[in-house]
Amino acid sequence: MTVSDLPTDRRVAGARVARLLGAWQQGGPAYTALADALRAAILSGTLPISTRLPGERELADALGVSRTTATAAYGLLRDEGYLVSRRGSGTVTTLPSGPGARRPMPVLGGVDDSLTDLSIAAPSAPSALHGAYLAALDALPRHLAGSGYAPLGLPVLREAVARWYTERGTPTSPDQILVTTGAQQAIHLLVAAHAGPGDRVVVEQPTYPHAVDVVRAAGARPVPVPSGADGLDVDLLESTVRQVAPRLVYLIPDHRNPTGTSLDPDQRAAVRAIARRHRTTVVGDEVLTELTIDGAAPASFPGDGSASHVVVAIGSASKSFWGGLRVGWVRAHPDLVSRLASVRAHVDIGTPPLEQLVVAELLACATDVLVARRAVLRERRDLLVGLLREHLPTWEVPVPAGGLSLWVDLGAPVSSALAASALRHGVRLVPGPAFGVDGGLEDHVRVPFAEAPDVLRRGVDGLAAAWGDLGSVTWEPVTPVRAVV
Repeated sequence: MTVSDLPTDRRVAGARVARLLGAWQQGGPAYTALADALRAAILSGTLPISTRLPGERELADALGVSRTTATAAYGLLRDEGYLVSRRGSGTVTTLPSGPGARRPMPVLGGVDDSLTDLSIAAPSAPSALHGAYLAALDALPRHLAGSGYAPLGLPVLREAVARWYTERGTPTSPDQILVTTGAQQAIHLLVAAHAGPGDRVVVEQPTYPHAVDVVRAAGARPVPVPSGADGLDVDLLESTVRQVAPRLVYLIPDHRNPTGTSLDPDQRAAVRAIARRHRTTVVGDEVLTELTIDGAAPASFPGDGSASHVVVAIGSASKSFWGGLRVGWVRAHPDLVSRLASVRAHVDIGTPPLEQLVVAELLACATDVLVARRAVLRERRDLLVGLLREHLPTWEVPVPAGGLSLWVDLGAPVSSALAASALRHGVRLVPGPAFGVDGGLEDHVRVPFAEAPDVLRRGVDGLAAAWGDLGSVTWEPVTPVRAVV
């Protein structure tokens, strides 16, 4: 790859690099320590791929080192394939070819009882689901006289979803709701309505992989903004929006998949202000909002609703209730709702009425259902954290306040190797690069905690065995596959 192949419209200043690297100095030659810190930042996504780095003199001044040190560090990383430079174009972050390249998510194929599947972050159905289906069947005859097509969604569900937003502090009317066939369709419709070939869409890194896939399928270019253990860097988000003029911004404000971090109230307000200032549509994917395990539930992403012309929210029944309920929704300005419904006509004519009625029933008793769900998830999260810390003590295992998974720091860029090794020990796992835009994230892995305790125990046993193998075997890259949740 050459500089001419890379988009270089994002540049990071020397002072910013110094803040990102923090206390990078360690024993040994300064240039190798600096190269190690820069390499780790690239692999983790803190320095996104295709970012133009400061010149050697600027970096040296910002870090308080000699220019010789900066030059040697850059030279080492160029030799390793993490940087590419050309006179007049600067130095740009990239990745070596091979295992570092971004891999798509694994395909959810047929059932294999011999494998412990830790590739899926989704809970099983609540006990209330059966009763909700029975109630929906009782209500179904009232809807049979019509055609069954409802491109905007059944009124009863649009009213229920609007009421859910209103109760969370965002006044909403049914005409601001579009019911979709899952949140995935909602993302697809929003991208299709805003972006086309060559357009830019800003996403977090790491993020939900299928959102990146949707952007690329539209011919648009995903532009990553780092979102690490401390959450989203809102200042960098605004800088990126200002520089690349995206058609859309896609964020996961609550219990982010995969990191588990959330935007605090001030960050939410700042993001809404960015949307207004730059007249850029910002989408908040709230599918995990109701799965808050510790503390109070996050504030509604759209706030008081006054920025509905540029702030859009997505929701879904799949994480709160059950993945088999392919029912999602978009909350937006009525004009955008109508526009999305027109785009939808190219995909389908509406979401199945029975499932919509089921979700309406579940929303009516959501408090009781979700209290039980959160209690189970809390127990399983704590169990998994304890097992990982006991059997894999070198891993850094943060404890998220909600969501469905842990974003574990392995301490080494071996995520793809670990995933390959884990398969040999009966565990299916998604490597970190699947959650990035252009690779990196090899030092992290997502481990969901939604499964039953015995599954989690078997999974950790397999991971521990796989980890023990990595010191003596060179593993081939994970086979490219296409889907996960």
